[in-house]
Amino acid sequence: MLRPNMYFMAPLQEKVVLGMFFLGAVLCLSFSWLFHTVFCHSEKVSWTFSKLDYSGIALLIIGSFVPWLYYSFYCSPQPRLIYLSIVCFLDISAIIVAQWDRVATPKHRQTRAGVFLGLGLSGVVPTMHFTIAEGFVKATTVGQMGWFFLMAVMYITGAGLYAARIPELFFPGKFDIWFQSHQIFHVLVVAAAFIHFYGVFNLQEFRYGLEGGCTDDSLL
Repeated sequence: MLRPNMYFMAPLQEKVVLGMFFLGAVLCLSFSWLFHTVFCHSEKVSWTFSKLDYSGIALLIIGSFVPWLYYSFYCSPQPRLIYLSIVCFLDISAIIVAQWDRVATPKHRQTRAGVFLGLGLSGVVPTMHFTIAEGFVKATTVGQMGWFFLMAVMYITGAGLYAARIPELFFPGKFDIWFQSHQIFHVLVVAAAFIHFYGVFNLQEFRYGLEGGCTDDSLL
């Protein structure tokens, strides 16, 4: 159910592109697991691994962008290169910001959420580009925009709940252990990653199939 029927053997380049997503997801969840395991060791250890945790979020975002941009602009190498370059620059900038001690404090919880939310929302521009170029119907069918929109909603909802500390903000002491905003955020992130995985594989299957081939007229 989570993976489409893959009837072809993807070449090395395709595997590398998808491998970027898997690598980003594994590193993000691994860094998060490490932080939540050792953060109570000492203040120094907590600060160090919290920065690693934030860096993992940025790696998941860039890892998600790479296959999506690659297959969405499969026949348009120039826009693909431009968007990938911009996203890489923004991602590196987010990682640098996450390393600042001042930003890592609880006081700047909303700032951290805003940085990564802004990084994710940078995908709005290539999404609009693809939709205008290919048409709304093709964008929602071949382009899998429905799945990617659902993924974005889950990421944004998770980041919003995390930044606002909902529901514990409205029910102090009731969600200290279970169903707090941080836990909901992690659940939504994992669910969104699975949805992205499904959408990208559907997009890959079309692009790599006979019906997804490029023509000279489609190359920009």
